[in-house]
Amino acid sequence: MESLEEFYQKKFDIIPSDIRAGIGQFNIFRIQDRLKQERKAPRHVRRNFYKVMLYVGDNVFYYGDQVIQVSGRTLLFFSPSIPYSYENIKQDTTGYFCVFKDEFYKENFRLELNELPLFATGAVPVFQLNEDEYKAADAIFSNMFEEMDGGYLYKYDLIRSYLSQLIFQTLKMTTHNLTLHQPDSGTRITAQFLDLLEKQFLIEFSTEEITLRSPGSFAGKMAVHVNYLNRIIKRTTGKTTSEHINERITTEAKIMLRHSTFNIAEIAYSLGFDEPLSFNKFFKKHMGITPSSYRKV
Repeated sequence: MESLEEFYQKKFDIIPSDIRAGIGQFNIFRIQDRLKQERKAPRHVRRNFYKVMLYVGDNVFYYGDQVIQVSGRTLLFFSPSIPYSYENIKQDTTGYFCVFKDEFYKENFRLELNELPLFATGAVPVFQLNEDEYKAADAIFSNMFEEMDGGYLYKYDLIRSYLSQLIFQTLKMTTHNLTLHQPDSGTRITAQFLDLLEKQFLIEFSTEEITLRSPGSFAGKMAVHVNYLNRIIKRTTGKTTSEHINERITTEAKIMLRHSTFNIAEIAYSLGFDEPLSFNKFFKKHMGITPSSYRKV
């Protein structure tokens, strides 16, 4: 699975210095600017981030095991759970693409992106746009692009609203090519696991704490063998059960450090750590800095 850091390194030969500071690490680019970098087409792998493209041009995209030809004005939504790639981009191609991690929405909206049809397994999230639909989508991307260069204090909240507008307008616009299938047992198990994982984090008081922190604890709650759970989660999402748990704890830690009045010991307790030192080690391992340092950023 390709990380967001690897994405920046491969496409731009640089990793932004503040990439760990932001929650969700949203960024937006113009395709025509990227073409100047003369990069090769990406590998066919999963990424640990979402990607939305407004693509004006002709190309072939590979999404999971599907081959999708696009022509003209197209919106594309790429999910972390499905590998994708595309052929080399032609020089006359224009448009935008934005990248962001799931936690970008968890900070304020608590929106479960993986539950939306646009990012669901079995969907073909490719939308051919007419002129009016293209103008509306282009305006949204243009607004997001402009805000990224601005210094508005709440710019990421505004960008979240623009991105939400794009997502839900697309869902409203058409559903005929969202070829959703009845979920198999693996998909149901994964959905149950992710639901249990997420519901733990509605923490309002410092006396509350999460109780499911290991694959074994989730397997016990779901009445399945832990090896079966691990195998299903890895096959369905490309990430291990432990990776999901640790990433979600890290996300909640970042949100609490940034937005709550809890002290670090209270945050550690709420997230299931026996002592602040264990929480400090965990956070530094996953973020590269201590919780107190992150809170000051």
